[in-house]
Amino acid sequence: MAPAEQDRPDVAEQRERWRKMAPTLDANHLVFIDETGTKTNMTRRYGRSPVGRRVGEHVPTSRWHSTTLLAAVRADGPQAPLLLEGATDADVFTAWIEQFLVPTLRPDDVVVMDNLSSHKAAAVRPLIETRGASLEYLPAYSPDLNPIEKMWSKVKALLRGAKARTQAALEQAVACALDAVTHADIQGWFRSCGYTI
Repeated sequence: MAPAEQDRPDVAEQRERWRKMAPTLDANHLVFIDETGTKTNMTRRYGRSPVGRRVGEHVPTSRWHSTTLLAAVRADGPQAPLLLEGATDADVFTAWIEQFLVPTLRPDDVVVMDNLSSHKAAAVRPLIETRGASLEYLPAYSPDLNPIEKMWSKVKALLRGAKARTQAALEQAVACALDAVTHADIQGWFRSCGYTI
C-alpha cells in the first residue's frame, strides 16, 4: 500500500525526477541511512498450529525497553550500526553521523536519507562532505525508493523470531540479524528500488 500523498503533483514530480536519476548513480557509492525502532517485547506476527488449536505467545506488557537502531546500507553490506535507548533527535543523529557514519565514507559516496527533521540538522551536510561525499534527500513519502527499508523488514522479522526479552539479548539479536543480511539480499533490494547494481 502506497501513501496517498505520492499522488500529489509536487511529490509525483519529485519522485519521477528521482526515478530517472537513480539508474545513473553508481550503486557502489550509494549509502542509504535510516533508523527503526526495536523493543524487547517483539514477537512473531504469524504462526502455525494444528487445526483447531490457537497459536499463543507471551510477551512482556509492563516492563519492556524501546530502542532505536540507526544504520546505513551500501552495496557491500550494512554499515555503522548503533542501538540506543529512546528516539533519535538532531543531536543524536548528528553525533551518529560524525562518530559512526563519516569514518565509513569514501570519496564520491552519495549519502541518501529521507526528509526527517533530525536528518536536516545544520552540521549533517558539512560532516558528510569532509570525506568527499555528498548528501541527497529522497523525495517526500518515498520509502519505496530506499533499500534500507527492505533491510529493516528482514532485520525486524529476525528480531521478532529471536524474542529478545532483555537489552543484552536484543543487542545480540540485532548483531545476528545484521549479519544475516546477504549480498544477494542487498542486490535485490537495490534493484527493486530502481538502482543499477
